[in-house]
Amino acid sequence: EVDLDEGLADLDLRSDLDIPDVPPPTDSTPEILKRALSGLSARWKNWWIRGILSLAMISMFFLIIYMGSFMLMLLVLGIQVKCFHEIITIGYRVYHSYDLPWFRSLSWYFLLCVNYFFYGETVADYFSTFVQRREQLQFLIRYHRFISFALYLAGFCMFVLSLVKKHYRLQFYMFAWTHLTLLITVTQSHLVIQNLFEGMIWFLVPISSVICNDIAAYIFGFFFGRTPLIKLSPKKTWEGFIGGGFSTVVFGFVFSYFLAQHQYFVCPVEYNSETNRFVTECEPSELFQLKKYPVPLLLQAVLGWETVPMYPFQLHGIALSTFASLIGPFGGFFASGFKRAFKIKDFADTIPGHGGIMDRFDCQYLMATFVHVYIASFIRGPNPSKVMKQLLVLQPEQQLDVYRTLKSHLVEKGILQPSLR
Repeated sequence: EVDLDEGLADLDLRSDLDIPDVPPPTDSTPEILKRALSGLSARWKNWWIRGILSLAMISMFFLIIYMGSFMLMLLVLGIQVKCFHEIITIGYRVYHSYDLPWFRSLSWYFLLCVNYFFYGETVADYFSTFVQRREQLQFLIRYHRFISFALYLAGFCMFVLSLVKKHYRLQFYMFAWTHLTLLITVTQSHLVIQNLFEGMIWFLVPISSVICNDIAAYIFGFFFGRTPLIKLSPKKTWEGFIGGGFSTVVFGFVFSYFLAQHQYFVCPVEYNSETNRFVTECEPSELFQLKKYPVPLLLQAVLGWETVPMYPFQLHGIALSTFASLIGPFGGFFASGFKRAFKIKDFADTIPGHGGIMDRFDCQYLMATFVHVYIASFIRGPNPSKVMKQLLVLQPEQQLDVYRTLKSHLVEKGILQPSLR
């Protein structure tokens, strides 16, 4: 009983007011920008810094798009790792867990385990032909989930062995913190890559819509903002929210029209095992072929048009950009609440005027999940190419069984003649 009382006394029962202050991030603005903007007020100085850095990031993003799908995947992986680092570092600082045995190493070990699982699934799904040509990879793919579980189990056992008396609760805090961070960053960045494989347009329109909404809401709020929107983010205003939302929907509609014209953006990303390259070549589906849509009677008198040519994807573009402008900002509000809970202004000081990488991608992860669900619910159908890849992996006897079953089915439907050999 005495030991139990002592154990209870050691429990950390801190309230929100007891959360220790985290040192404020340092100013990482380049000296050349500081000197050039030294004569401006703090408000306008921040405006110019954010604007210049935003243009630089957008330019870099366009360059990576030009470099192709593989570079976009590396970009997503790099952003994921940096976001994980920023969130996990806050946990270290807040809970003073630097001295906990093994814990920093275990956090990164779990990150590697989860990435191994998700990227292994992607390799098995999209690069099956490539895998079949290399015997050393066949074993890894065949037992991929077992290996992934064994790796995670090793980390789990190491965590249990690292538990230290009088630090149990703190260690479980950080164990939960690590797993929640993995859920937020790794799982959803994997969905981003899954969206990319459906076609670059499913990657670019959602991400660009969130960026557009962020920029437009900031501009409208900066010049016209008067009415506070939400207490979690005092600088957010209804004027910025409405102006940003309208601008984003228009942007999504127009940007979708531009991208839908180009095969490079609309074709699913596939790996060509003969050239060892990612290819985006296909016959565009009906989503990316112009159709004439009737104009509502009320607008016909004003516009003088009875029909208007549009790509069907533009309607999906409106749906994606509407989500980005109405629900997407709640990812930012969630991040604001998180930062207020731990008394920090930004996740990090990686980008001058913007904060950390996570400060710029708090809405993107929520958007990625929505796009993945949207594609699975309304867009994706049977994929003949993927079925063929799976058939080619089967043994010859199994392939013959599939052939006989398919032939019998087609004969019954009257598509093939019974005498056809």
